[in-house]
Order: sequence, then structure tokens, then C-alpha cells
Amino acid sequence: MGILAGKTDRQIAVYQRELIETHYQEVENMYRQIRGWRHDYRNHIQMMKALAANDDMRGIREYLDRLDTDLNTVDTAVKTGNPMADAILNSKISLARSKKIAVRADARIPVRLSMSELDLCCIIGNLFDNAIEASMALPEEKRMIRVYMDMKGTQLYISFTNFTADRKLAKVGKRFRTTKGEGHGFGLMRIDNIVERLNGYLKRASEDGAFTTEILIPQTGNRI
Repeated sequence: MGILAGKTDRQIAVYQRELIETHYQEVENMYRQIRGWRHDYRNHIQMMKALAANDDMRGIREYLDRLDTDLNTVDTAVKTGNPMADAILNSKISLARSKKIAVRADARIPVRLSMSELDLCCIIGNLFDNAIEASMALPEEKRMIRVYMDMKGTQLYISFTNFTADRKLAKVGKRFRTTKGEGHGFGLMRIDNIVERLNGYLKRASEDGAFTTEILIPQTGNRI
């Protein structure tokens, strides 16, 4: 019993280290983006000052129009209607893109969820981490993660798809084979346990070089 408990403790420690490293990378990437924005902001101010010094109002208007167009182009932040989902999704999308992984996200949560925010973040976070890890085994031009979230009747539907290096992943028991460390299994177990506890449905499928996880979780929330 003591040996088994010791092994479990070590597995949990590995999993926790992986989580800490992932969160550190996310925060570091956000700081990098903020530094870039500050640098661009200064350049834009200097440009408009130069135009103003020459009384070039037409130039200022045209420059502001270009800035407005650029902002609309790069405003790719996901807005689901749920603040906690927005936070975790945008954080993970930022991390994925910093690793040269393309992300296509279509996510809406138009109800007040009856599930806890902790459960929601655990599901989304672990799904995203798994997809990012699998994508890193591919050349940059083939890296892609698709995220879809919406209500299907009274159930929250969550779907994650990513391309994989293998045409079809092999199963080990009830789960698909993974090349990650021991701690990886705890992330999958957390998802499974949450979905089961909430009387939800979970399906994993590996076909034609793509791995998809689909989840349905009953909700009793009212429309926002």
C-alpha cells in the first residue's frame, strides 16, 4: 500500500510540475505581447506627432483609418459570453500561437452554466494542453487546433480537434496511447471524472490523422 501511495504521489508531482510549466509559459507569452503592444503604441504616437507638426490632418485621418483596420484584423480574442471560459481560451490560444500552432475557435456559451467554473477550466485547459502537445510533433505548416463550443438544447457541447503525427492512434485499454510523461494521464482522468460526475457524455476518436474529443454536459442555466 505504501509503495502504491508513493508512486501515486510521484505521478501527481509530475502532473503538477507540468501544469506550473504550462502556466509559466502562458504568462510569459502574455507579457511578451504586452511589451510588443507598448512598442507599437509609441511608434504610432510618434508618427501622428510628426503628421501633426506638419499640419497634415489628412495624413492623420488616413493613419487613424489604417490603425482602425489593423485593430479589427488582429482582434481575434474569443468572446464566449462566459468570462472564465474567455480567460482560459484566450490564454491557451495565445500560448498555442506562440508555438506556431494555428487555432480556429468558434465558441459561445449563451447561458449561465450550472457546472462550476473550476470544472469548466479543468476541461478546457486539459483539452487544449493535450492538443498543443500533440501538435508540436508536426511540422509548423500542419499544426492546427479547432475548438467549437455551443449549447445543444440543454447541454453544453465542447469539441476539440487536432492533427496528429499518426494516421490513427492506438488505444491502450480505454484510452488512446500518448507519448507524454506519467503526469499526462491525470489530465485525462480529471476530464473523465468531471464528465462522469456531471452525468455528461464523452467521446474520443482518432481518424485520418486527426484526434477529436467531444463532450456534452447537461445544464440548467438560464439564457444570458
